[in-house]
Amino acid sequence: MSDEKPGVDKLLAQGRRRQGRWLWLAIPVLLLLLTGGWYLAGGGSGSSAVAYVTEPVTRGPLSVTVTATGTIEPITQVEVSSELSGTITAVEVNYNDRVEVGQVLARLDDTKLRAEVDTAEATLLAAEATVERSQATLDEAEENLRSIAALDERGVTKRLDLVANQATRNRAKADLAIGEADRKTAEAKLEMMRADLEKSVIRSPIKGVVLSRAAEPGQIVASSLSAPTLFTLAEDLSRMELRVDVDEADIGQVAEGNSATFTVDAFPGRSFPAVITQVRYAPETTDGVVTYKAILSVDNAELLLRPGMTATAVITVKNLPDVLLVPNAALRFSPPQTATSGSGSSGNGLLGLILPRPTSGSANRASGEGPAVWLLKDGTPQRLPITKGDSDGRQTAVSGEGLKEGDPVIVDSRGGA
Repeated sequence: MSDEKPGVDKLLAQGRRRQGRWLWLAIPVLLLLLTGGWYLAGGGSGSSAVAYVTEPVTRGPLSVTVTATGTIEPITQVEVSSELSGTITAVEVNYNDRVEVGQVLARLDDTKLRAEVDTAEATLLAAEATVERSQATLDEAEENLRSIAALDERGVTKRLDLVANQATRNRAKADLAIGEADRKTAEAKLEMMRADLEKSVIRSPIKGVVLSRAAEPGQIVASSLSAPTLFTLAEDLSRMELRVDVDEADIGQVAEGNSATFTVDAFPGRSFPAVITQVRYAPETTDGVVTYKAILSVDNAELLLRPGMTATAVITVKNLPDVLLVPNAALRFSPPQTATSGSGSSGNGLLGLILPRPTSGSANRASGEGPAVWLLKDGTPQRLPITKGDSDGRQTAVSGEGLKEGDPVIVDSRGGA
């Protein structure tokens, strides 16, 4: 018996030591759980006050704008090609040359055309000679017929002689008609040959500037339905136009007469003025995006802008001279979550830790209707319903009962539970 008692005491001592170790491990875990539960239940809210960021309501002008991109182009641009086939013998203009209406740009080899003109002139001379001969024959036949007719009235000549002279006169008249037709044909052919000869000299149809040149001496030109462009001319680069693509969401605001400014990469930091002269009805669809073309008139007296430059235009579609303005952030703000008093599903306790509490912002949104801003009065957010107006992307024109210039509207909050 004495041998068994020390064994039992030993086992009891080991059990007490294990229980003590578990107790020491459980105490920190329990403290952490209690601390977290107290904080989540709102016990720490007093040490985490909400700080609100405000900005004052201002009064002033507001410009509503639409942004669009496009390219600068000449008002009139002409592509010049050749109506004839042939070999270019001379090119008399180069890039950037200023040209007048009718000025020679290039010449084709006209050797064959000149020969054709000479042939047509000779044909016309022959036709005119034939007409003169036919006219003389007709005059002779008319005179013979008159003589035979006079003799026939006195019964001196035979009836057959009269008939024969009438036939001769008619044949002479027909020959004259044929000769006149041949002469007209020869005249038309000569006119056509001269026109072709004139077209062998390629001339400028407008007064302007040579933008591009694709003609070289010795080059063979083949006229066809798609004749190659030899020269591209622009008329008066001091007046140009900016063609921009306006998004379908903005096109309802854009109208003829709207003023605009635009920038180009070639002159960073400088804005150029423009005015909308046309808003086209035809849509243009690119990758599923629908846009509409707006044409802006541009004064390019300094000749700084060049055709094809990419420009970003800011179009002023509306000017409001005197309105109340709030930052757009104020329209998106709602107060942060705050703890609520009472019991039940949203009170303190275990169930309160599990079920979320409603925020004052959501409660106000549920009870309020329409847009609103939050004013900070005595450190407390107060909701004020408003009517929204136009916006420039940063500020919005608003109106509301009790809203005045200088009122602090909340745009953000920091801290809080």
